[in-house]
Amino acid sequence: MKVWTVANQKGGVGKTTTSVTLGGLAAERKRVLLLDLDPHGSLTSYFRQDPDTLTRSAYTLFSERERLVEGAGFVKSLIVSTDYRNLDILPAATSLATLERRALGPDGLGLVIKRALALLVDDYDLVIIDTPPLLGVLMVNALAACDELLIPVQTEFLALKGLERMVNTLNMMAKSRRQGLDYTIIPALFDRRTQASVGSMRTIRFDHPEHTWAGKIPVDTKLRDASKAGVPPSLYEPESRGVEAYRSLYKWLCKREQTGTATESAQTTLAGGGL
Repeated sequence: MKVWTVANQKGGVGKTTTSVTLGGLAAERKRVLLLDLDPHGSLTSYFRQDPDTLTRSAYTLFSERERLVEGAGFVKSLIVSTDYRNLDILPAATSLATLERRALGPDGLGLVIKRALALLVDDYDLVIIDTPPLLGVLMVNALAACDELLIPVQTEFLALKGLERMVNTLNMMAKSRRQGLDYTIIPALFDRRTQASVGSMRTIRFDHPEHTWAGKIPVDTKLRDASKAGVPPSLYEPESRGVEAYRSLYKWLCKREQTGTATESAQTTLAGGGL
């Protein structure tokens, strides 16, 4: 079982869209669990679950974490099946926000998700974690549990500031853990008609050549329409520009996983050599 965490310390950059679309694509051949750790519950709401009223959710993993010793049954009891084959969700509740007021203590609060997912290795091939846009106990859990970190970045100036904060956070964590975390930057919401988007894309690739995916996710209203319908984009409009871009990203991630290679430089993999 592989675990991908989708994170950025800035909101509105496409984290939930990335989680849902990659999850839908993976579910064509794999057993996929989507895990929502954002108190806003956008991923949860996508699948018509209400984070304001749920009594069993990802929050339960923390509030009843002593039950993890019971085994996989406890974790499975929190998982909700979606209407789509091979695609389940462990939903968020707004009560997750209260966890950010708690310090990481000796009781292992920062490793709850890693411990929980270790119980599901025989049940899923891929877990995708959607995170809140701030550094705290929830993001720490998501980073500690993952094999691969995906950082969607909107191609505009303010989003670049959020990317720098995220990279600085990763560098600090790597020093404290004495072990780095592999990550891939995903240029998202790209609009080639605007100088701001084109310029931001160039900046991302120039500043982070070894970690930036060679492609980009374009602005595509079909992704928004799929969200409104509550249907994974790959099923709602499989031939749309946005889905095709995510399909390319998914295939690239899978190929890299199979070969075990590090993130390729955008300079050597960028098809056509242009934006």
